[in-house]
Amino acid sequence: MAYETKDYSKLIGMSGFSETLLRNHFTLYQGYVNNTNTLCDTLARMRKEGKGATPEFSELKRRFGWEFNGMRLHEHYFENLGGTGQLASGGELAARINEQFGSYDEWMQDFKATGAMRGIGWAILYLDVAAGKLLNVWINEHDVGHPAGCQPILVLDVFEHAFLTDYGLKRADYISAYFQNINWEMAQGRLAQARR
Repeated sequence: MAYETKDYSKLIGMSGFSETLLRNHFTLYQGYVNNTNTLCDTLARMRKEGKGATPEFSELKRRFGWEFNGMRLHEHYFENLGGTGQLASGGELAARINEQFGSYDEWMQDFKATGAMRGIGWAILYLDVAAGKLLNVWINEHDVGHPAGCQPILVLDVFEHAFLTDYGLKRADYISAYFQNINWEMAQGRLAQARR
């Protein structure tokens, strides 16, 4: 069964993100979905043809993590946008952030600093499911660096395609616009799902 590109056009008109930026980003995401499907088909065909031990199969298998994670991380990113940016103070996520980081502001400063680091990648708030601990983590590439056993709760894309069109090199301004549009209900839902 093929993966399908999800429609995030409801984000068009969101404050701080131009239509051009979003449409370009949606197109990039669609490429990850298409490439994931192509790799699934190609790898299945190669297995059936007895080519599972070839260098070509190995390289395509390695590439799968890049394409699949590029697809999923973009879905998480788009899904946690479109909100008001206000975290409900009475919810479980707010309570955990306050408990583990000292306050929402301290967590936010750490998350923003993570996203503002030099380089391309992702800033991700993870839940370490085994320990119940929240972690702000920098992921350099889609397919490497994800902490084992952790569930993404909030995802920020800090590859240049996510902000250059609207913000040039002013990544901090982009991150501020991101914070004004966080859909915290989605993040709360991810936390609840991860704890099940």
